[in-house]
Amino acid sequence: MKGKADPSLDERIVDTSTTQPSFVSSLLLTYGTNIAVAVLALINVLIISRALGPSGRGEYALLTTIAYLTSQVGSFGVQLGIANEAVLVPAARPRLATNALALALVLGIAAAAVVGLLIALFPGVGGSTSPPLRWLVLASVPVLIAGTYLGLFVQAQYRFGLVNAAWLLQPVVNVTVNGTLALGGVLRVRWAVASWVAGQCLTAALLIWSIALRLEGFGPPDLRLAWRTVVFGAKTLPGRISVLGTYRLDQWLLGTIVGARQLGLYSVAVAWSEALFFLPTTVVTVQRPDLVRGSPEEAGRRAAAVFRTAALATALGAGGLVVAAPWLCVGLFGESFRGSIAMLRLLALGGVGIVALKQLGNALTAQRKPLRETTALGFTLALTVALDLALIPGHGGMGAALASTLSYAAGGVLTAVVFLATLRVPAAELVPRVDDVRSFWRALRSRARTRRAH
Repeated sequence: MKGKADPSLDERIVDTSTTQPSFVSSLLLTYGTNIAVAVLALINVLIISRALGPSGRGEYALLTTIAYLTSQVGSFGVQLGIANEAVLVPAARPRLATNALALALVLGIAAAAVVGLLIALFPGVGGSTSPPLRWLVLASVPVLIAGTYLGLFVQAQYRFGLVNAAWLLQPVVNVTVNGTLALGGVLRVRWAVASWVAGQCLTAALLIWSIALRLEGFGPPDLRLAWRTVVFGAKTLPGRISVLGTYRLDQWLLGTIVGARQLGLYSVAVAWSEALFFLPTTVVTVQRPDLVRGSPEEAGRRAAAVFRTAALATALGAGGLVVAAPWLCVGLFGESFRGSIAMLRLLALGGVGIVALKQLGNALTAQRKPLRETTALGFTLALTVALDLALIPGHGGMGAALASTLSYAAGGVLTAVVFLATLRVPAAELVPRVDDVRSFWRALRSRARTRRAH
């Protein structure tokens, strides 16, 4: 593809030979996997919470949050560059796969070292967590980055089934190990963290196996190609950091400012509220290769059409969480988690903002406009941090929930404005319509008839 407006695409060829599965089929498969992963993750949260109480659950949440945040920042946003190149330059895929592993190792070690040094200089950053467990989760950072890189690389080739299988490994391992230990009365934070790390290692291993034996395999490293993905990643990094700050920094701050118990309560509310993330996350995963390939006008139209349906479905889901909050928090986790009810209800109100942040921002980056998404995400992060610091000290988990909801709403509005201006989409295209629901329902029925016919 060539174009004066985007010279970075010179000499690149979009792979039109790649078999593209039905969008609805891929959406249902990936959404179903997300639900399965979430159910298993909630079972794991329930096991840990029942066995270890709010404080134990809080320590586990803080340790895994440290690893997750470190890996996401340490990834440097390179995964998005890898995903775009895998779509636009199919001949480079073997070299991209090798580059992904090399960059994951180098950037992962560097990120873990920086965080380790930060905790050594400022012990409060690590909270009250055990030093050996902190080193364990930091040692897993290169593995987490490799899983992120390779997952998007495989998805760029429409091989969603392979990535879905890898996603399932993590919670299956957690539930199996932690459930067995809990039944035996010997579950401890260290074993729960160890099973989490083991699950991450198995996920990365399955992706490596899939690329080596089911796809094009691994080729020689390519420094020029690696640099291109790093440069693209650098443009998305502020946005990635903003996403992490918006979705995860509050838990780190909550754990270090007011302690593990409040974090334990809040983490349960977050675990339930993240059910609202499933649909937009699934849409981003399935739609991204198409948005990379399409023209700006086509990408804007497609992203807006799916946003309308996802926003309506998310609003209905948020209402369900508000109503069911007492049973979800106390009925399942016990009376000691009653404080999670109000937190969950507050978090649910920010659901539609999350849809805009994820889906519309993804369309901007897919169209090689990452700095536009970064602008909106940077604003959201700044607002989140300001509100967290203002509200958490005096209100604990409730302050964190209110900060998140206000930030989601404001960030979603700004992302929508940037999306409309950049891709020249009329504002009316983002307003949900009855016809969207009917069209999606017809597509589901058509898919169901096709499956029955086969």
